[in-house]
Amino acid sequence: MARSDNRPTAGSPAPAFLALGCIGFIASAPALAQDAQPANGEKRLGGMTVTDSAIDEEGYKAERVESPKAVAPLLDTPRSIVVVDKQVIKDTGSATLVEALRTVPGITFGAAEGGNPIGDRPFIRGFDSQGSTYLDGVRDIGAQSREVFAIEQVQVVRGSDSTLGGRGGAGGSLNIVSKLPQEETFFAGSGSYGTDDYKRVTGDVNVRLSDKVAFRLNAMWHDQDVAGRDAIYQKRWGVAPSVTIGMDGPTKLTLAYYHLDTDELPDSGIPYFYTIGNAPGTGTIYSEPLVGTGTTIGGVTGKVDRSTFYGLKSRDFRDSKTDQATIRFEHDFGTVKLRNTARYGHSTQGYIYTQPDDQQGNVFGTNAANPATAGGLVWRRANTRYSETDVLTGQSDLYGTFETGSIKHSFAIGGEYTYERASRGAYVLATGSTISPRCSTLSLARYNCTSLFDPNPNDPWINYSNDTATGVATPITRGAPSTRTINTSYTKAVYAFDSITLTEQLILNLGARFDRFTSKSELPVSGGGRPTISRHDSLFNWQAGAVFKPTPNTSLYASYATSATPPNSLLGEGQESNGVGTVQATADLLKVEKSKSIEAGAKAELFGGGLSINGAVFQTKTSNARATGANNTVEYIGSKRVRGFELGFNGNITDAWSVFGGYSYLDAKITDGGFTSFSVAANGPAAAKTVFLPSVNNGRQFPQTAKHNFTLWSDYKITPALSIGGGAFYVSRVFGGYTGLATQNTAGDVAISKILVRTIPSYWRFDARAAWKINDNFDLAVNVQNLTDKTYFNQAYTAHYASIAPGRSAFATLSFKY
Repeated sequence: MARSDNRPTAGSPAPAFLALGCIGFIASAPALAQDAQPANGEKRLGGMTVTDSAIDEEGYKAERVESPKAVAPLLDTPRSIVVVDKQVIKDTGSATLVEALRTVPGITFGAAEGGNPIGDRPFIRGFDSQGSTYLDGVRDIGAQSREVFAIEQVQVVRGSDSTLGGRGGAGGSLNIVSKLPQEETFFAGSGSYGTDDYKRVTGDVNVRLSDKVAFRLNAMWHDQDVAGRDAIYQKRWGVAPSVTIGMDGPTKLTLAYYHLDTDELPDSGIPYFYTIGNAPGTGTIYSEPLVGTGTTIGGVTGKVDRSTFYGLKSRDFRDSKTDQATIRFEHDFGTVKLRNTARYGHSTQGYIYTQPDDQQGNVFGTNAANPATAGGLVWRRANTRYSETDVLTGQSDLYGTFETGSIKHSFAIGGEYTYERASRGAYVLATGSTISPRCSTLSLARYNCTSLFDPNPNDPWINYSNDTATGVATPITRGAPSTRTINTSYTKAVYAFDSITLTEQLILNLGARFDRFTSKSELPVSGGGRPTISRHDSLFNWQAGAVFKPTPNTSLYASYATSATPPNSLLGEGQESNGVGTVQATADLLKVEKSKSIEAGAKAELFGGGLSINGAVFQTKTSNARATGANNTVEYIGSKRVRGFELGFNGNITDAWSVFGGYSYLDAKITDGGFTSFSVAANGPAAAKTVFLPSVNNGRQFPQTAKHNFTLWSDYKITPALSIGGGAFYVSRVFGGYTGLATQNTAGDVAISKILVRTIPSYWRFDARAAWKINDNFDLAVNVQNLTDKTYFNQAYTAHYASIAPGRSAFATLSFKY
């Protein structure tokens, strides 16, 4: 099907091979915090004693967060922080940020909300953290699927943390640390090949050009089908050059660039079986996506295989591009350092994405007497978007240490100015949305509807000017510029942090941040021009914690932190529950959603500092959430509460045995969801009417949140050359959303008679790995993911459908480094 958006030909590999041709193959470069070194020339790396010839061996333990705002080592920081280092990413065979974060307990992923169909949408401690993702400490708002080829580590900060990064962050945030020039020259490479046509090549070259200058180039090319799924493919390439001037001196200048280009057929998942209108019975009813045998309301029995794909190869696509240019200036005054970071980022995204069924009742059916409504059908609703985001940031940090008498301070102060702009529109195409019932004879003939049990992604779908038009096919076009929504924002902020060592046993940790956040929405043209809605919000957030150290290698802590999420916080690049709307008067009435977290925990370093363990109990309360009041007006009465505990471990139990993982328990409840409007039918003398009842969400578990989550990755060296490893991952039941149905009796009394819960079941997943160190320069590894070929769902949409995870896959990776 021809499109007039002039998007590049799918899968064109030329730019990728051009970049990779400069450097060949790769392997990860080592970077580890070192313990005190033995006198015999051996080195202590994360609890392992290794010789120079084996220096490339790395552990799973990080000592501290790489950020000016991290004013203390992890052991002395009074909050829960997990660092996923590049060695964990490498050993688990992770190629994307989502894959890397599956090793961290307490993180789940939401599906396809707010213009981000299959991009990164992490939930930390039950809260959507898509808008709290940072690259080298700078907010990264563009909806995208992030790669790992240029990532040094991923830092997961849990708990309310607007003090750290500004708006948002009720449950925590992610900070991605880039690979930048290192002191030593190395040339590294790897290539992977596996089942489902898996092919991946990545490159990492670091060259010390002189005493003062070092250059680094990371590059990647990736192409694969998806195990256990029909038609789906993923293609991408990226390049990330960087140069540092002043490597050994007190003054450094780093210039870095990052480009990622993706092309994929997005996965439309499996529709939920029931809607609120056709779910049999009363009370609370679970609706899960149908995989296996099912019987429709019309009595037809069929089977949905895990491979079933409801999208259209002739229509669906997702293309994205990300470009980021960074300039970082650093000067070391001795005990104090200055860092200035400036970044310009530009990202684009375009997609047509099938949402199967869209709550139309076609799957199970609504009326057995009519073939169009008897079930066994799926409407191929097309969600579309084209968007651009631009970010320009300047951030300055002054950090270091000083003493006031016997009291030691480790401090950071800074300021930020950020401009963000996000523009979005939709593609123009006919998908049967104006036809009722959706799966009419015409819709089936035009492939806008398909069989539940036997869809064909190769159907020859054709676009027409409208749902009933005949004649010549019409190209898919972008909507006119006048139909776009443009959001812009300006952030001015100052912040300060101080880790105060009162005695060797007692440390205080303080932080505060003030933001002035201004946002503006330019709505599609209506009448004479574009309506413009604007807001100005002042945000003050703070954190305080105390650390008690019974021994140098253990700590006990307690902390308190706040966060604030203003209206229009995501600029339309994610699910915006508190958007500014369409009228300035309404926008003026909006309020900032606020959260408060308390946490207490313990940390310890065992086995000579090789293994870190930690545990925490916590509570986060959110108030001022936007909800519908009893009189059908917007009110800020919504509230949520999550209580839970976490256990974590990372590092080396012995010189040969490395582990990474943990467990989280989240008791996440919606304490007040406001009210919901219900239109009830007449019943005898009781006339039809509309009433407002307390929300069916009240008292229920947060959507997209697992109550129990366990992760374990382990690697064991049988010999210096041979190692085996694997992972076990458990996620308990996750809920997508809740819908109620109200009825009235003859006296006119109204009550909720049915609650439909869209949900996906719990699952265990197991991975395996074996690696052979051929010599000091070469190694070979084989990863098997989803070892038991488990059929499970990894993302629950609020309605419509759930995303199904890939089946079993295996790939081998040959790496070298000089």
